Amino acid sequence: MADASIALNRFGIGARPDESPPDNPKAWLLGQFDRFEPSAAPIAAVADSHAVAAELADAAMRAQQLRGGPRRKQETQPGLTDPNAVAAKNVLQAARREARQDYIDAVGARMASALATPAPFVERMVWFWANHFAVSIDKGGMVGLAGPFEFEAIRPHVLRRFGDMVNAVERHPAMLLYLDQARSIGPNSPVGQRIDARGKRKVGINENLGREAMELHTLGVRTGYSQADVTEFARALTGWTVVGKGNGFGAQFAGTTGRPGDFVFAERLHEPGVRMIRGKRYAQPGERQAQAVFDDLVASPATAKHIAFKLARHFAGDTPPQPLVDRLAATYIKTEGDLPSLYRVLIDSPEAWAPAPAKFKTPWEWSVSSLRAVGTDQVKPKMIDGLLNQLGQPVWKPGSPAGYDDIAASWAGPDAILRRVEVAQRFAGPAAGTLDARQLATTLYPAAVSTTTAEQLARAESPAQALALLLAAPESMRR
Repeated sequence: MADASIALNRFGIGARPDESPPDNPKAWLLGQFDRFEPSAAPIAAVADSHAVAAELADAAMRAQQLRGGPRRKQETQPGLTDPNAVAAKNVLQAARREARQDYIDAVGARMASALATPAPFVERMVWFWANHFAVSIDKGGMVGLAGPFEFEAIRPHVLRRFGDMVNAVERHPAMLLYLDQARSIGPNSPVGQRIDARGKRKVGINENLGREAMELHTLGVRTGYSQADVTEFARALTGWTVVGKGNGFGAQFAGTTGRPGDFVFAERLHEPGVRMIRGKRYAQPGERQAQAVFDDLVASPATAKHIAFKLARHFAGDTPPQPLVDRLAATYIKTEGDLPSLYRVLIDSPEAWAPAPAKFKTPWEWSVSSLRAVGTDQVKPKMIDGLLNQLGQPVWKPGSPAGYDDIAASWAGPDAILRRVEVAQRFAGPAAGTLDARQLATTLYPAAVSTTTAEQLARAESPAQALALLLAAPESMRR
């Protein structure tokens, strides 16, 4: 791969037919920092987290009112259906359909932004961080919030400090709900004691956010923290909740109204006391206690190494060179997690410009690069949703907080490649009349088209077949 092709495909997300290869690939990548649009037009047009949360909160309130409505005698007799219960069920089903539509719209906005972006390298970094801080729509209530999570917590902070992104992520309603933080109640908090005194149900601390924040978001696995540290961090996090969602405690006990979907610290849910975490004492009151823990996690050398390894793996291969990891970690510490500084290290590192293909594209990456390759400007959101399901990487549905795998073995199986070949044929049909695959190949992969691929394109029986072969060629599968 020539440097121009690496810039377009390994750092970027694939060229378009009307683009010229960059004369100075590194300068082209650096210049994108000023061209990135955090709130691109397609993204600004879809429902935000407040709108989605308001829809869900309103449906929950109306359903509750219906369930508590008056019942006529004959409606409560055995074998007869309670019309209020049926009406409540219909309200909730309608809300789920609306949330599903919000999700489809957000998927379409994500793709539309990728197709038109003036900053493809930065767009790639948005995907990288959204996968690092993964949420999933397979959790109840998350369908409509996954898109706003990426658009609100990741995109505006992709060119800022890592700590800024962490603070936005951990307070976003999607993360608080996905990891059950909105349900976490300190047993010795005022609310916890009151509920316990009633004896009707047990309440307690949920450790999910504390665990994943350490294991996945910052320090990494097996990096010097214990189960006791996780539990103590979970205690510090009690009170971090969401207005109008989850258990509803946020708005009721925090002394504030707020908009549905707002982060709120509910003092009356907070477990009192001093916390000892990783050998350090945290005596800060209220919300500041967990914030102090996050600040130390972000500043930890273990976090620097964890982030450095994942960035190096994404750009320099599944087993990244240790010198590159070390330089990234050192830069993280020196700049206090300044993300553009880390990107500059990557751009300036010879390991990231190795001529052999370094990575196998995920289904999302391949779909974006293929649609850009054939000059697609507009897409139907439902088509993108169905396409990524077919290819095995549903958008915002990784199945666990660890996100989708970033190694070739997870995506390079024979069945997965066959599905891409079938999709390539569908993509090629409408564009074959206007694009010459042989000429397009040199635009997409300047000075990087193999002799074998060139021969296959020349032997193709039709323009459509040639274009499909190009989209399924090794150059298009790898970056």
